[in-house]
Amino acid sequence: MPAPTRIGFLGLGQMGAPMAERLLADDVQLHVYDPRPEAMAPFAARGATACASPVAVADRAEIVFACLPNGKVSEAVALGPDGVVHGKALRLYAEMSTIGRATVQRIAEGLAPRDIAMVDAPISGGPAGARAGTLAMLAAGDPAAVERLRPWQLRIGRQVFVLGETPGQAQVMKLVNNLLFAANAATALEAFSLGAKAGLDADVMLEMVNAGTGRSFATAGFLPTVLSGERRFGASIGVLDKDVTLGLEEARSQDVPMWGLEQAARLWRFAASQGMAGEDLAQLARLIEGWAGAAIRGR
Repeated sequence: MPAPTRIGFLGLGQMGAPMAERLLADDVQLHVYDPRPEAMAPFAARGATACASPVAVADRAEIVFACLPNGKVSEAVALGPDGVVHGKALRLYAEMSTIGRATVQRIAEGLAPRDIAMVDAPISGGPAGARAGTLAMLAAGDPAAVERLRPWQLRIGRQVFVLGETPGQAQVMKLVNNLLFAANAATALEAFSLGAKAGLDADVMLEMVNAGTGRSFATAGFLPTVLSGERRFGASIGVLDKDVTLGLEEARSQDVPMWGLEQAARLWRFAASQGMAGEDLAQLARLIEGWAGAAIRGR
């Protein structure tokens, strides 16, 4: 029987924990790190090794995944004094965080002199997709590294999309995706507030839109949690605001106008600035309802 593959996972939050759980298997020796001991405890109880730092993971694991909250943290975890760049075993680093093209390129350039290949590997599908194993997995980097990573990505998600051979290309694709979702979610809430103000039944509206040309993931996968009153989509306003900001920065660097998306971005920025950054995305409905003077509710 072949020796287990030594894999590391950094960041055991809403997205990271359910993804890392899918790597708990007899053919994997899993090493995990999170600054919160309580996040590592369930993994240690199931046979994973809880490590004291990112470099401790990279000292033990040849392949390491990272799912982290922002670019500053990602750079520190990769290249800082306790970063994976100093690890003795690491040969392949998969950056799953949404942190923008420039940050991913800096990390890749910092790892290259240590002969550590990097795959730019963000994911899409939200916490529900992470739990269900249905995430869309993106990849950009050296073809050999991308191929080596693919089987492990397919344990975590449903499909791998290869965007190119340069780290950063997958980041741009993820930002394109999140810009679309951010705009669709914001405009869906505004449109439904109009229907609600006019006295239309929200459940009938949703059924009609999803049968017609207005359908999107925002109406099929996001609005149902708003209408239910539960309003727990699973990701925060602050995270989407961060992603939209990165997307607009990328557009400016490419000299691409974003007239409509900039307008939608203002709504998410406003919500985050009003103390809602830590709240669920679906709570944006509260602002929209207040401005419209109408509740968006199902039966």
